Amino acid sequence: MNKKRLLIIDDDSRNIFALEHTLRAKSYDCLSCLSAEEALKILSTDEPVDAILIDMMMPEMDGYDAIPIIKAIPERRSAYIVAVTAQAMIGDKEKCLEAGADAYISKPVDVDKLLAILSKI
Repeated sequence: MNKKRLLIIDDDSRNIFALEHTLRAKSYDCLSCLSAEEALKILSTDEPVDAILIDMMMPEMDGYDAIPIIKAIPERRSAYIVAVTAQAMIGDKEKCLEAGADAYISKPVDVDKLLAILSKI
């Protein structure tokens, strides 16, 4: 079985470290970056990525702005995007899905929920 490759976009390196550690233990291959701008550079190449986990609240460009741009890249139009957010208010999930995310998970990340979401890719 081929390992699924995930791109983790989060401005907090501790979140990246925790997610990568957990996901690698579950046989995912992880790539990460600290900004949406950096992610867009990676995603505009032919770097293989099966799914994207994006923090919705980041400085400069947040997930709400980045997701439509990612989806506008022809090769990434069908990218599976998981919105990761500390915002767990009523309406946040809908806002993330309206921005183009395929799934939503709140922080602190429930690993079992995340694995269930990622099992769809």
